[in-house]
Amino acid sequence: MKKINKVKGTQDFLPDDMILWKRAVEQIHSIMQRYSYGQISTPIFEHTNLFSRSIGEDTDIVNKEMYTWIDQGGKSLTLKPEQTAAVVRAYIDNNLQSTSPMTRLYYIEPSFRRERPQKGRYRQFHQFGVEAIGSAYPEIDAEIILIAYRTCMELGIKDINLHLNSIGSISCREKYISNLIEFLKSHSNHLSEISRKRINTNPLRILDTKDPKEIEILENAPNILDYINAECSEHFDELCTLLESSSIPYTIDKKLVRGLDYYTKTTFEIRSNSLGAQSAVCGGGRYDSLISQLGGKETPAVGFAMGLERATLLSNINLTDSPTLVYIAPIGEKSIERGFAIAEELRLLKKNTIHLEVSRKSIKAQFREANKLDATFVIVIGENELIKGGCTIKNLSTKIEKFVTNSDITNFFT
Repeated sequence: MKKINKVKGTQDFLPDDMILWKRAVEQIHSIMQRYSYGQISTPIFEHTNLFSRSIGEDTDIVNKEMYTWIDQGGKSLTLKPEQTAAVVRAYIDNNLQSTSPMTRLYYIEPSFRRERPQKGRYRQFHQFGVEAIGSAYPEIDAEIILIAYRTCMELGIKDINLHLNSIGSISCREKYISNLIEFLKSHSNHLSEISRKRINTNPLRILDTKDPKEIEILENAPNILDYINAECSEHFDELCTLLESSSIPYTIDKKLVRGLDYYTKTTFEIRSNSLGAQSAVCGGGRYDSLISQLGGKETPAVGFAMGLERATLLSNINLTDSPTLVYIAPIGEKSIERGFAIAEELRLLKKNTIHLEVSRKSIKAQFREANKLDATFVIVIGENELIKGGCTIKNLSTKIEKFVTNSDITNFFT
């Protein structure tokens, strides 16, 4: 029978991969505790119109990339392509606004998009994200950006750059989009087919092009910062001042608009030159209209999302402080029961990693495996040890052996 391979754009996380993954997640939990954010988890699938209404009907995600099906009840359901809309739905559904005027949430959740797989980008991927709901002031924008920046730093991601922009309010963008469309139409002969289609459907997305010819053309495109009103401009200036006060370097990027329809005012990305053309590690911004669009009260909000696969690919997390590995080597069938009991006694100490040999290998083979696993100690239980009522503990680093009675084994490891 022909073997079945994993689905294109997915990956298996093997035990060695999970060590790094677990460390990254632990680091994130620690950061979020310091910033006083609570964790939230939402269902892996939602009603399809949650995403079509929030992300935008004309976006590539909705048109091409969502995994959608009709269930037995005739409902259209979709695997989550992103998390913000689901968090907002939960915020409204559970009336979190009545609990506190300011809600700080974070998540680590799987997402699904049928896009072209790239370095660190998969069709099933995981997002770490943060949402701060309830404040319209620039200090919360700054806090969100600080969390994103500190997370990249503490994960050991090198060569990072913060790109920052303001796309103003919805009313600010109307005139800008009109002038942008006029500019793009005047250069349509030099645009790609997909960009020409976007001129009348989603022109802001063209600003995010990776085509070198289009990037050159867009150097002369209208600057969105020239179109934002006084209130949006003041908000952006205050945000920049707060970032400078925290010594966070940034680049103002007039073409940074992000790919989802719900953004207003602040948009930002943190990029790493280690990823090539698709350099974004995380990105986000303000979405003051989304909650009301999804049936809640008019409520300001800001957040970001980070692809964990890309982040761990770039991370430089210290893995040398792993728990001590203790290898238990029973010799002969009579030693199995005692080896089993010792293993459980040591696991109850909650200090070390305990590896019990269960394949009844020779003592020589067991020592080879212990060295391969980088064990620090091997506990040998043979016929002599059973007669004496103890075991022989060998330190593989120092080569020192010591006989330890059954009553002293736990003391040896405390």
